Amino acid sequence: MTELIQKGLERSISYQEYSQLIGSLLHEGKTTGSIQTEDYIHYTTMNKVRMDRLDKTTKVLPETELYFSTLDRPLLLLTLTEAWCGDAAQVIPVIEKMASLSELAETRYILRDEHPMLMEHFLTDGGRSIPKVIALDQRDKTVLGSWGPRPKEVQDMVQERKAAALPMPYSEFSVIVQKWYAKDRTVSIQREFLAALKSWF
Repeated sequence: MTELIQKGLERSISYQEYSQLIGSLLHEGKTTGSIQTEDYIHYTTMNKVRMDRLDKTTKVLPETELYFSTLDRPLLLLTLTEAWCGDAAQVIPVIEKMASLSELAETRYILRDEHPMLMEHFLTDGGRSIPKVIALDQRDKTVLGSWGPRPKEVQDMVQERKAAALPMPYSEFSVIVQKWYAKDRTVSIQREFLAALKSWF
C-alpha cells in the first residue's frame, strides 16, 4: 500500500492542473480514461460546467470553517477521480474549498484508470466507484481513512437502482441525482466528510 500511495503522489496533480486537463481534453473532443464515447464526452462537458460553478458558489459551513481553521496537523487529501464522473464533479470542488481553509491541508488528484492497483484498496461494495478521497498524514503518508464516492443519501439511491428488477435508465437517474446535489447545496458533502475526518484525525 505504501508504495502504491507513493507512486500515486508522484503522478498526482493539483486541482488547477486537473481542471486545466479537463479543459484541454474537451478542446480536443476527448475525456480522461480509455472510454472515449460521445456520452462520456458529453458528461465531461457538463461536469466542467458544474465544477466551475461550484468553484464560485460553494458556501462553507461554520463547522467546516472552524475545523479547518484550527487544524494543527498537516493533512494530505489524495483523490482518485475521472473527468466523466458526475459525482466527482459535485464532490471535488467542495473538498478543494474545504482544504483551502487551512495552510496545513493539501489536495492532490490522480486518475482512477491509471492507478488500478491503488483503486483496488478503496472499493465501495466491491466496485471501483469514484471519487474516492484518501486522507493521509502529510508527515509520513500514513493512510488515515477514505471517503466517497458520494453522500449517503445518494449512495442509497444508487443501491436501490441497482437492486431494482427494472433499473431506471442511467440518463434519467443521473438527472435525479444532479437535482439532489443542487438542492442539497453541498451541505451533505461537507458534513459527512467532516465527520469522517474527525473520526480519523
